[in-house]
Amino acid sequence: MWTRPQPDECADYYHGYIRQVPDGDDLPRAALREMETLRSLLAGVSEAESSRGYAPGKWSIREVVGHVADVERIMSVRALRFARGDDTPLPGMEQDPYVAASGHGERSLGSLLDELETIRHATVSLMRSFDRAALDRRGEASGAGATVRAICYLTVGHAIHHRRVLEERYF
Repeated sequence: MWTRPQPDECADYYHGYIRQVPDGDDLPRAALREMETLRSLLAGVSEAESSRGYAPGKWSIREVVGHVADVERIMSVRALRFARGDDTPLPGMEQDPYVAASGHGERSLGSLLDELETIRHATVSLMRSFDRAALDRRGEASGAGATVRAICYLTVGHAIHHRRVLEERYF
């Protein structure tokens, strides 16, 4: 049931995230495994370390984790609405204003990881609720069309992307 989205299932820029998801994976399982990988990566990070970016003006580790949680919530709403046949065009989101207004940098890393894990379990439950017909349904967000399948893959790929950024630039 979980087959990689075809090129025509979403805008080109989504495919950069979609390509992050390993081939042949059950997407809900991949999402849960990604959460475990992120927790493991951040297990030894102190609160002081988590409050800094890798360079001046870059998000802190806390802000990265909070950003992943915010985007996952937004993508889940998109997937739900598209799956239910809601054809109302949905607005986009600008990530920097979201992070600036979030307060993520003032929270503990542990609280942000707990919140993301709660969201991840809800996302996985939502994904598992979709049948093939729902995965093929389309909607519009940020001025571009996408299938539910593509939104689900994008969600997991986005999380993988940011975990890799943490690995490569923060550690």
